[in-house]
Amino acid sequence: MTAAIAAAARAETSVAAAISVRELSVRFDGETDSITALDRVGFEIPVGGFVTMLGPSGCGKSTLLRAIADLVPISGGGISVFGRTPEQARRARDFAFVFQDATLLPWRSAIENVHLPLEVGKRSGAIEQHAEPESLLALVGLESRENALPHELSGGMRQRVSIARALIYRPRVLLMDEPFGALDEITRDKLNEELLRIWCETGTTIMFVTHSVPEAAFLGQKCLVLSAQPGRVREYVDIDFAEPRLLGMRDTLEFVQVTAHLRSLLEVAR
Repeated sequence: MTAAIAAAARAETSVAAAISVRELSVRFDGETDSITALDRVGFEIPVGGFVTMLGPSGCGKSTLLRAIADLVPISGGGISVFGRTPEQARRARDFAFVFQDATLLPWRSAIENVHLPLEVGKRSGAIEQHAEPESLLALVGLESRENALPHELSGGMRQRVSIARALIYRPRVLLMDEPFGALDEITRDKLNEELLRIWCETGTTIMFVTHSVPEAAFLGQKCLVLSAQPGRVREYVDIDFAEPRLLGMRDTLEFVQVTAHLRSLLEVAR
């Protein structure tokens, strides 16, 4: 992965947006009742964009990621991923998922865990193209720990392995569901900086769920704020900080104003 690859990814002009969600509704029907998780949600993410998502617990943040990834059926509206349906994008491996738990196989080394998707899945309808596991571990700063087992790695290191594994097929979209939520603040801050570096180097479009307002403001070019169940778009907030973003900016008045606005939206959204 090089700066040239990132530039090429961001230069795509064949579609207007990486992800387009239009009047999306998701309902879960039980034997006696029906729960509406998302109601008429609409937004777009530009190619190479980084969007964070905030909202009260149970508002449908994870459901929205899973709908985009074709993991839950939609009840109304539509989703397109680079102009394809979620099913087409899934089959083409256009996106990858990173969860809060690194979900590494404990008996496999770091390099073997990164290599795992190449063993269990094939990209359909396209020539098989993938990154080298060694280069991905170097990208996430773990080139010296490739033979370490998961129990020999810290929580932050395990999540770096998980991110490297997700990038193995060079996905165009990375969906991240609170990947740093279980980490201590110091490790989380470090990985926030690392993730921004990886995003800049790869050009991958990222959608990132978090419960941390500072994290949402620090990482995102935009922040999608959802209201309480059923999840609706409260506001799609532009976050226009100077680049590169450094942790010290969190002490600036500009950053405090942005986080205060996000918190006010969350208070109303409850």
